[in-house]
Amino acid sequence: MHRPTAPAGLNRRAGLAALAAMSLSGCSASGLLNTFVPRASYRGRQDIAYGPDPRQKLDTYQPLESRGLAPLVIFFYGGSWTRGDRADYRFVGEALAAHGAVAVLPDYRLSPQVRYPVFLEDSARAVQWAVRHAPELGCDPRKIYLMGHSAGAYNAAMLALDPRWLATVGLAPGQFAGWIGIAGPYDFLPIENPEAQVAFHWPSTPADSQPLAQATAAAPRTLLLAPEKDSLVNPRRSTMALGEKLKSLGVDARWRLLDGVSHITIMASLAKPLSWLSPVRAEVLAFLGLQSPPMS
Repeated sequence: MHRPTAPAGLNRRAGLAALAAMSLSGCSASGLLNTFVPRASYRGRQDIAYGPDPRQKLDTYQPLESRGLAPLVIFFYGGSWTRGDRADYRFVGEALAAHGAVAVLPDYRLSPQVRYPVFLEDSARAVQWAVRHAPELGCDPRKIYLMGHSAGAYNAAMLALDPRWLATVGLAPGQFAGWIGIAGPYDFLPIENPEAQVAFHWPSTPADSQPLAQATAAAPRTLLLAPEKDSLVNPRRSTMALGEKLKSLGVDARWRLLDGVSHITIMASLAKPLSWLSPVRAEVLAFLGLQSPPMS
């Protein structure tokens, strides 16, 4: 269990300001947290096309100084497959680049413009771009990771667990060093969320669209994190169930349910100003081999 203790100083004030703004506006942490991200802490490129559609673009974040070949993380944001913008997650790219990883943050087409499985096909194409450009980004091809939050964690899970999607771009889950899911939905039939119903053709949603159904002993190394109490995604049905199934199959899988955070603030705690809310930042960096493992 984790009980947050905020540090003194600027980080605490910035984090509390972000939390207050989130509470008053009712919006997510993403765009607000970018206010506290110093642009001088990373380098990168924006608006790189990985396909012909306007939504098929990505941004890259790289460390300011080379420390040898870096791990590469492709991060997919959430939003019920109906909303989201990579620019709102600059705090994710900064958090990874500042500690020695290279981050690739793609947009992908959303419902109702498209429906399942098109957003998985887009995600696979973005991964293909990242793998192809790993050498020029200064990355170790043996240390490429998939990562996502909420609906984006679903995308990452399906690419990591179901070989159909990466096969469309000539890749396979076994090529990746691991994947990270934060507050992801991995088993959600029957679908209750109206937006997700549209995105997944409910009630004609195929049973094999669920990551839990795709878990096998061939899955890459796995880190799953979720709030102890999540009003949007059932953490026991998704994070706990998938983590336990993968471990039972012999996969190197770690999962944790964290108190003191919500579906939104668990992702926000990756940002330095809110890292005191939960050990997400430490868990992710340790999984990537960039920091000592946190205490459970």
